Amino acid sequence: MKILVMCGAGASSTFVAQRLNSALAEAGLPHTAWAGSRSSLLHEIDTADMVLVGPQLADTLDEIRGLTAPQGAPVQLLPEDITSDLDGSRTLALVREALTTKVNPS
Repeated sequence: MKILVMCGAGASSTFVAQRLNSALAEAGLPHTAWAGSRSSLLHEIDTADMVLVGPQLADTLDEIRGLTAPQGAPVQLLPEDITSDLDGSRTLALVREALTTKVNPS
């Protein structure tokens, strides 16, 4: 699975993606995360199986969900304090939750 972590300019998403990659590796999951920005979204959306959206882009969540709808990629809004997730474990929990919700919609 390919996970796009996006924020406004790509700075905070870089830290989140790096930490998520560490947590994915520690969990033995073959997924990969990379950082993107709002301006790179249209170029990267087709390669993402999931999109994690930084809190500063909460107002664009519906737009992003519309762009990912054709390929069925889930979109998860990250909490305001996500940069405090130093080991990526909280972000990984959000990924797992989003996948469970996608597989078992409520």
